[in-house]
Parts: sequence; C-alpha cells; structure tokens
Amino acid sequence: MASDSLSNLPELTVSELSGAVKRTIEGAFERVRVRAELGRVVTARSGHMYLDLKDERATISGVAWKGLAAGFNFRPEEGLEVIAEGKLSTFPGQSKYQIIIDRLEPAGVGALMALLEERKKKLAAEGLFDEARKKPLPYIPERIGVVTSPTGAVIRDILHRLSDRFPSHVLLWPVLVQGEKAAGQIASAISGFNSIEDPKLRPDLLIVARGGGSIEDLWCFNEEVVARAAANSQIPLISAVGHETDWTLIDFVSDYRAPTPTGAAERAVPVRAELMTDIVNLSGRMSSIRARQFERAQTLLRAASRALRTPEALLSGFWQRLDSASAHLGPALRNRISAASQRYHRLSGRLQPRALRSLTADRLKHLDSQQRRAAHALRRASSQKEAELNRLARRLAAQKPQTKAPAEALETQLARLSQAAQRLNERKRDRLVSAFRMLESVNPKGVLARGYALVHTESGLARRAGDLKPGDAIQIEFADGKKAAAVGGKASPRKAAKKTSAPGKQGDLF
Repeated sequence: MASDSLSNLPELTVSELSGAVKRTIEGAFERVRVRAELGRVVTARSGHMYLDLKDERATISGVAWKGLAAGFNFRPEEGLEVIAEGKLSTFPGQSKYQIIIDRLEPAGVGALMALLEERKKKLAAEGLFDEARKKPLPYIPERIGVVTSPTGAVIRDILHRLSDRFPSHVLLWPVLVQGEKAAGQIASAISGFNSIEDPKLRPDLLIVARGGGSIEDLWCFNEEVVARAAANSQIPLISAVGHETDWTLIDFVSDYRAPTPTGAAERAVPVRAELMTDIVNLSGRMSSIRARQFERAQTLLRAASRALRTPEALLSGFWQRLDSASAHLGPALRNRISAASQRYHRLSGRLQPRALRSLTADRLKHLDSQQRRAAHALRRASSQKEAELNRLARRLAAQKPQTKAPAEALETQLARLSQAAQRLNERKRDRLVSAFRMLESVNPKGVLARGYALVHTESGLARRAGDLKPGDAIQIEFADGKKAAAVGGKASPRKAAKKTSAPGKQGDLF
C-alpha cells in the first residue's frame, strides 16, 4: 500500500519544487517587520548589501538592493540592533529563505547612542579630542572652503552672513549631508581641500555645515571616516552641524564648534565696519600721541635754546663743583701730609744708622753667599756637561772617525753653556743692584740730603714735639754733620706775607 501511494505522487523537478516553496512562503508572509541584531554585513561591488539578522537562537539572511541601500540614514554595522522591514522570499540557488529589505532603521535612539559612545571612547583614546592639537583660526581668511549641500538653506545663510560682516571669497564643495554615501563624500571633500597646493586656490579656513535633524539624519557626521578626515585636516576647520543642542563626532575633533551654520560664518570673519571704526580710532589716537610728542620736543628745544643763550648757566654747575672740591682739597692734603710725616718718623726710628748698617751687612753677606753657591753650581753643571760632551765625542769618534759632526756638536753645546752661564750671572747681578737700590731708597742719609733733619736728645732720637722741653740740650743732625742747640721758649707768631694771585688766574688753594 505504501508503495502504491508513493507511485501516485507527481514527479517534480528541483526548480519546480523550489518555485512552489517560494510561492508558498511569499504568499504566507507577504510583508514582515523583524527586530534583530546585525551580524555579517557585506556590500558587494554591485552596490547590493547582504547582511544577517540574528537573535539568541536563530539567524535569517537579508538583502537590500542597491537603490534602497544607498538611502539608509546610517551605516549598518555588526552588533547594531535594527528593525528590518520587507518581504520574505527564497533564494533557489542556495535553497534558503531571506528577507528582501526595503526599510532598515536602528532599533530606537538608544542603539545609536551606544554606538556613538563606543566610537567617542575609541577616538578619545587616540588623542583626537585633545585641545593641544587644535589649530588657531585665522583672523581674516582670504578664502573660505565650505563643505555642505549646494541646494539647502545652509549655504545661503553662510553666504548672506559673510557678505554682511566681511565679504570673502567662498569655495563650495557640494556633498550629500544625509544617507549612506554622505560620510564618504564629506571625508573626500575635506581631504580634497587639503590636497590643493596652489596658494591662490587653497582655502585658509574650512566650514563643514548642515541644518538640524534627527540623530538618524545627522548620523553621517558621526561616522569614523568623517571624524578622522576632520582630525587630519591641516587647514583650520569649523564644524556647524545641526542646532546648538546637537553634538556629533566631528564637533569633538574640529578646531572650533559653532552652534549653527550662521554662527560658523560669524566666527569665521570679523565685522568689517567695526574694524574700520577701530582703525579710525587708532589713527586718531596715534595722531594725538604724535602731537603730544611734538609739543614735548618743542618744549625741550626751547628750554635748551634758552640755556645756550647764557653760557654762565651751563657752567654754573661745574663752577660750584670746582669750588666745593677746592674747599675740601686743602684739608685733605694737609691730612695726607701729616700722615706721611708721622709714617716717616716711625720709619726713621726703625732705621737707625747702626741697624741700617747691620741690615746692609747681613743682606750683602746673604747675596754674596747666594752668588758663591750659584757660581759653584754653575761650575759643577758646566763640568758635568763638558764631561758628558767629551764622552759623546769619544763615542762618535770611535764609530765614525772621518766625520766632523761630534766636534761641531761639542762646540755648539759649549757655546750654549757659556751663554747660559752669562745669563745666570746677569740675573744675579741685576738682583744685587736692585737690592742696593732698595737699601739706598730707605737710607735716612738720603732723606737728610733732601732738606730734612734729625733731632737727638740725651735719651735718643726725638720722635714727637712733646718729647722736648724748654732748656733741653739737643743735637740737630743734617746731611753734612751735627749742630748742638737748646730748646727755647714759646716763639711769638709772625704774620705770613699775604700773597696775591695774578689777575685772571686762580689763587693758591692752600
């Protein structure tokens, strides 16, 4: 019976069976909506996207055709929770069923925010958010490059604001600002502006701008490729994406974040009218400063001209200084003379004739002893050198009797020794002469020859006037001999003859 029932079944080909299964599945599940986690995500060269939708226990393949995949508001990535909507079908070539996706969106804002936080941590760890790497913006850029959509209101707002504040040359790089392809175009535009080498075309400042929207609409500015392109830009970059409360990854890596595209234009250039006002004010201040400097210079010049008309005014200060110095010079010189006189008396007391003769004899004995020792040492050194030269001459004569070099060398050495001995004797003689000159300089006889005198009492040499009393017998020693004398009473003072200075000459200061 079983074999009879089997033989009654119609025979089908594999293609017919696959087509029947396909029609059954498509008829039973005409349209489905699935919440799942993305697994493998692959985009073919044709532009079609193949992905896996999975949960804890099962996996379903999905495919998004080229036209629909390009319209996604975000880039599907592995691990992202999404909601896929489409038609269930089969692929006979591999005997599997799949979802033909025509709509794909993140499963709530929480999934996108989690992915965004993960990317922020990754880029922050690489140092792309550091303030130290941010570049200063130019004060007045000559050319401004704008990366935005050419058809939106953003570019019109930027151009209008720039024309109001400070008209500048704007270069527009048109890009998509929403969808899957937007991230690649924005990154390429930033890199393209940086690759311009011509200084006449290369912008001084970049503005990446877009109007407001949902997190899905702005997701292309959260792509890693856009953030890295903005971080690698050598041109200072201003990000102006969405409204003031909207933050994307490009805002963290840009050199300046503007709350709106209009705010970016305001930050890019100053107000030209304000600059002109500041220039006028600064010019007026500079003119007033120059006028004050000129007046001050005129005042100084008039004062100098008045001083030049009266030479006495110019010389009055020098005259006063000269008079003051003259008044102080007389007492100072008298003090110096008194100190020198006291020092002389002390030295003359120390240098008695007997002590001087003893010092001179001892010095002469010492010098004579040094000269004898030096002459003895010189003779001994000469004899040693002469013996050494004789030995050298004999050795050379024994080796080469026909040469005359040893004799010539001997004569040269003897001549050098003779010159050395002569120089040594001259140095010793000069030292002896210097010693005699020093002794002669402190000889009290020389002081007496210059008009001074020594006063001798019975107890010795008188050093102070208080040592003498009226009636004491004294001897006054001059350079040519001694004279006896006695100390008298107080002499009456005599008026010194008044000296007058010659007319037109300065008088004696003393």
